[in-house]
Amino acid sequence: MGVEVVRGKSLTRGAGILLSISSLPSAYGIGALGDAAFRFIDLLADLKQKYWQILPMGPLTVGDSPFQSISLFAGNPYYIDLDDLIRNGLLLAEEVDAYRWGDSEDHVDYGVLYENRYNVLQQAFERFDIRNASYIAFCEKNREWLEPYSLYMAVKKVNGDRPWFEWEEPIRNRKTEALEQYKTDLAGQMAFWNFCQYEFYQQWESVKAYAHKRGVQLIGDMPFYVAYDSVDVWTHRSLFQLDRDGRMLRVAACPPDSFSEKGQIWGNPVYDWEAMEADNFKWWKARMKQQASLFDIIKIDHFTGMVKYFSLKNGEKDISRGRWMKGPGRKLTDVLEKAAGGKIIIAENMGTMLPGVDMLIRKLGWPDMKVLLFAFDGKPDNSNLPHNYESTNTVVYAGTHDNDTIVGYFRDYTDYELAYLYSYLNIDKKEEISDALIRTAYASIADVVILQMQDILQLGNEARMNQPSTVGANWKWRILSAALPEERRSWIRTQTALYRR
Repeated sequence: MGVEVVRGKSLTRGAGILLSISSLPSAYGIGALGDAAFRFIDLLADLKQKYWQILPMGPLTVGDSPFQSISLFAGNPYYIDLDDLIRNGLLLAEEVDAYRWGDSEDHVDYGVLYENRYNVLQQAFERFDIRNASYIAFCEKNREWLEPYSLYMAVKKVNGDRPWFEWEEPIRNRKTEALEQYKTDLAGQMAFWNFCQYEFYQQWESVKAYAHKRGVQLIGDMPFYVAYDSVDVWTHRSLFQLDRDGRMLRVAACPPDSFSEKGQIWGNPVYDWEAMEADNFKWWKARMKQQASLFDIIKIDHFTGMVKYFSLKNGEKDISRGRWMKGPGRKLTDVLEKAAGGKIIIAENMGTMLPGVDMLIRKLGWPDMKVLLFAFDGKPDNSNLPHNYESTNTVVYAGTHDNDTIVGYFRDYTDYELAYLYSYLNIDKKEEISDALIRTAYASIADVVILQMQDILQLGNEARMNQPSTVGANWKWRILSAALPEERRSWIRTQTALYRR
């Protein structure tokens, strides 16, 4: 007897582009929620694209990964558009230009940003009127997550940016007297962090409204895990597998899979699912409600963890010593679906394939994912090959932020190794792979096709966004302002029309 497939609200057949806010062009070292974001939406509309997928937008911690955020509710202050602050009289152009923002237009220098961005935002804050009614309303509406976040950031700064688990015991363990004393002593610093969030969300709402005006839907990427150095863990310690002193007992990891031959030790604290179930997943519910307020569609990263999660004892370096443990399954997904308020949720079920994951997705009726870079292993029954797609309720990617670009992935393969791919795509040389793969994705039955901007531009691995299991060179790529010639635009528009996207 087969699994009953539930089909709720459907994705509109179409295509979109994956591009992080950080990758947008700007004069100030990193992409932001300003003119470049509006122009990118114009580009999407010009290319007849219906979707813009964005990587997580939270404030960064060590490693600069958007999937390792200091807060799952706050926005990244780096993304605040400085030109907008200049137009609003909070900054002078010469003040912004006095700082160095990096030596390369096509790569982010996070070290420079860390040194300079907050100084500039502090200058803007000093001119900002905190009696502003809109600002006061924002702080009140978001108090539940905003006050802990602003306190966390303020305490973190006075502690030399050390994480919460290295603070003095009273504030580390959130003793009431210590919390109240810090709130009093650091009220001014907390107001600055409130201001940063106010500006971020004001600008985001403008970007979102413009996207909707141009017919573009926004897809958000919701991380499954949270960083250890985060306000979320500090304020909700009972929801994680920690000892009484706040040390992690086990850490999130991943055995060898499609993304990493050796496996990965992510190092995030893992959840105490029993504790979360006891309050009906209140924290997860709040997360999803916020995501649904920001995006039209939400993709849950590492959906596999809903069914089973892989973890290691803290400090263990041998991935083979890890073990699979049962996740919350339908108990949590039902809560998330209700909290999403009708918004479509995409389940990222890539990498390690586990029995039960596909079954749960089919029962929920959520769209799943396919990745074409994983399709051409020479096996005609590979589930990533378009002729094996069982449902239109699918989002197909050429590659994700964790993959090579198309050009980079196939660069070192021989013609002999590519024989199956050549036959499948009806081509006979490597230079044709990129466009043929895009065309194949567009021609598939999948409701939605998402391509990395790097693949639209036919770039090599110099433009790769992330190399799993490595640190230092990731999350840095940026697009140049005049990067897509009209000939290329015309080709994308043609494919979009040809395959009813």
